[in-house]
Amino acid sequence: MRLLVKLLKGALVVLLVAVAALAGWLYLAPPDLIRVGTGYTAKIVCSNVFIAGRDPQEVLAVDVQAPGHPLLGFIDIDVDREREVVSAALLGLFGRNQAVHREGLGCASVPVGEIERVPAVGAAAHVEPVERDAAAPWPEGEGVADADPAVAAILDDAEMVGPGMRAVVVVRDGRIVGERYGEGFSANTPLLGWSMTKTVTAAILGTLDDRLPRDAASLRPGWSDARSMITVADLMAMSSGLEFNEDYGAVADVTRMLYLESDMAGFAADNPLLYPHGTEFSYSSGTSVILSRLWQDRFDDQQQALSWPRRALFAPLGMESAVLETDAAGTFVGSSYLYATARDWARFGQFLLQGGEWDGTRILPAGYVDWMREPAPASGGTYGRGQLWLAGPERGRQAELPDDTYWLRGHDGQSMAIVPSSRLIVLRLGLTPSSLDYSPAPMIAALVAAGE
Repeated sequence: MRLLVKLLKGALVVLLVAVAALAGWLYLAPPDLIRVGTGYTAKIVCSNVFIAGRDPQEVLAVDVQAPGHPLLGFIDIDVDREREVVSAALLGLFGRNQAVHREGLGCASVPVGEIERVPAVGAAAHVEPVERDAAAPWPEGEGVADADPAVAAILDDAEMVGPGMRAVVVVRDGRIVGERYGEGFSANTPLLGWSMTKTVTAAILGTLDDRLPRDAASLRPGWSDARSMITVADLMAMSSGLEFNEDYGAVADVTRMLYLESDMAGFAADNPLLYPHGTEFSYSSGTSVILSRLWQDRFDDQQQALSWPRRALFAPLGMESAVLETDAAGTFVGSSYLYATARDWARFGQFLLQGGEWDGTRILPAGYVDWMREPAPASGGTYGRGQLWLAGPERGRQAELPDDTYWLRGHDGQSMAIVPSSRLIVLRLGLTPSSLDYSPAPMIAALVAAGE
């Protein structure tokens, strides 16, 4: 009996020490850090539930908490399916944040107390999909022939596809020659591309090249100082000179913008100049959101702007699953938030490989994709003018790739390599933090060699 009492007392002491330590940590944790954590959780769960159709507790455990950040492990969620609202709070009490889903526009982070005003933005106008035979071969339909055996052997190598892989699609000569999906995911699962979205934003701008020329300046009413010299091309090349901290490991400009700000473009555009425009390369999600606001403002009618990505790009390409999300103010988050199935992401890659043409119709101006691939002057040859990466970032690291390779790349291991000389597209999506040091380059090099 005495032993039991001692054990209980010891357990109580341990519990009290743990509670005191947690209370102290919570007291010392910056409030904005807690709010970023809950905002991130609400947004990721909301999008995956209402766009991808996934289980909210699985998303919380796998996508949010599994990477191991100590703060995120104590966040609880509440999913209101009737209102399509997800709430998240630390220990169910602290730093509550919300995200709301709107049909066709995805989920938007919304401060508590402001949820009722968000639906006033409205939903994107319905756009009839292009009629097509689903049984036809991809990309006209969804038919996929038996995989190339050489490709299959590469995709069956766990080291090649990498940890956390959710989808790999390989396209050669305009047809899918191999694909793999992680457990719980399929060809029908919309997946987040993170910063791969930036390249899609560049393509949307190309569809409006006549309304918003690349050399246009004096872009915002508030830019009456030296910012008036910033051009659309400067923003696309990540050389606007605007201050913006892209560090995802702390409460930085990028995390504050994505999870605490209702008007992301206004937040990013209010930053001061650090450098003269066009002189310094500084990768910034803020500039991509500013670009979204700029092209949307070229429409007199907000609903026309909200339907434009689908009308001008997604529907013609057959990207029926694509959902480009907006913030609470109705600005497309063109830096980060496009969900689409892997096959639809690959359709976009094929569209770029074809120089901006689809099914015999020119969608982007002649030469526009070539311009996107030109090295941004301030980038040292690693980044293109059109919000994409060039072969440089992977060269000499783990595999040599053809010099004409260019990339869509995103947070947590998202990538799509386009290799024109091999008529090859390699899409790889997943949940693969940079700490795992995975590179898709060896897989892509092997696929290039397999097609020779």
